[in-house]
Amino acid sequence: MKHVPFFRWVVTLGLVLIGCSVGVYLTTPDYPEREQVDLTVLKEAPDGTCTVRWTDPFERVEHTGPYWCDPYRPATFKAPDYEPGTGLGWDVGYVFAEGAQRGELYSLDDDEDIEASIALSDQLLGIGLLPTVIGLVGGNIRSLARLIGVRPAVVRKGARLREKAVRTAQDHARAEEAVRTAWAPLHEELVEKRLDRIPVARLRGATRTRLPVRRLERNGIHSVRDVLDAGAWEVAHVGGLGRQEAERMWAAARLMAEQVSRDTTVRLDADRPDTRTAALLNALQVLVAAGPQARNAAESADLLAGELHTALAGAAPAAGWRKMLGAGRAERRYAPRAVTELRRLLAEAERAGVAEQFAQASVDLLRGADGDPSGLSARVDFDTRPADYYEALARVVATAEGTAPVPPDSRRRLKYVLP
Repeated sequence: MKHVPFFRWVVTLGLVLIGCSVGVYLTTPDYPEREQVDLTVLKEAPDGTCTVRWTDPFERVEHTGPYWCDPYRPATFKAPDYEPGTGLGWDVGYVFAEGAQRGELYSLDDDEDIEASIALSDQLLGIGLLPTVIGLVGGNIRSLARLIGVRPAVVRKGARLREKAVRTAQDHARAEEAVRTAWAPLHEELVEKRLDRIPVARLRGATRTRLPVRRLERNGIHSVRDVLDAGAWEVAHVGGLGRQEAERMWAAARLMAEQVSRDTTVRLDADRPDTRTAALLNALQVLVAAGPQARNAAESADLLAGELHTALAGAAPAAGWRKMLGAGRAERRYAPRAVTELRRLLAEAERAGVAEQFAQASVDLLRGADGDPSGLSARVDFDTRPADYYEALARVVATAEGTAPVPPDSRRRLKYVLP
């Protein structure tokens, strides 16, 4: 399940409201500059509507105009109590102190729009602060709870050990691949020679078909190898066979070739080696010199690399606070168990000293014989322990063919030479 940033949206909502509050406040006009003046009330209605006269404090000119007097001011300021017999009253007002309306009366009712705008800004600010505080506090608490399982050091140590294990397994696989590369042409040549010695008549029992052997031989198809080289269509054409009979014959030749390939072993002649045999001996010397400890280290490395890969995949959110914050709920829930498993693997590896074993195996497997193309060193070494060379070759070949490796106690039963 993907992480849902709930508190982040709450903070976002609060910040949007605070932004709206700032916007309303910035668009609210300022109170104009005013000057207080005395007003002579000429006429006044009970609701406060009146006509007043005032003197412009800047131009010293009298003006008369409508005004909204304070209906709740004391009666002594109203007619006729203010100046008996005159019908005049008194009040206090304001005039503009700047701008084009300088000297004119300013109605306090105009302040209501400004005050309403300021009140709206204050309300938005108060409403926005609440989700902002909730989001920040809740988000920090949630983040702290999620960051408790962050273990970057453990993850880095596991990743380094996995790299060493993968490198060791690759080094051993590269050494085995060098053996297979050198062995393949020698083995293929021996197989082709054996197939060339098997007459085409041997396919009668396998195909359960009356083969025109003489007709095939007259057209150059003498052996099983010739059948494989010609193909089913050519065999049908020169032998006068039907399509199904020719395909059965060619399939039987393929099965026989596979059997011959499995039964054929390469003889390591160290006395008169050619270039290909020298290359094979050089490649085998790397595995033989590294010994079974290198093979065991490579097998352990391959197994440990797989276990570390699984543990590191589960512990990935614990590699740092950014990854932990971005991980989903299921990933965060599984991360502590993966970290525990990773710690167990690291502890077992440290007790067993596998890192040193991997390093030593890699060093041994990288000691090639590239500077000795004639294979002199490998030939001398082969003469002292040929069984080890044949065992290493049999193991690599068995791995390539997908068969079980030859156990060490059967090395004496190996068939070294061609039948």
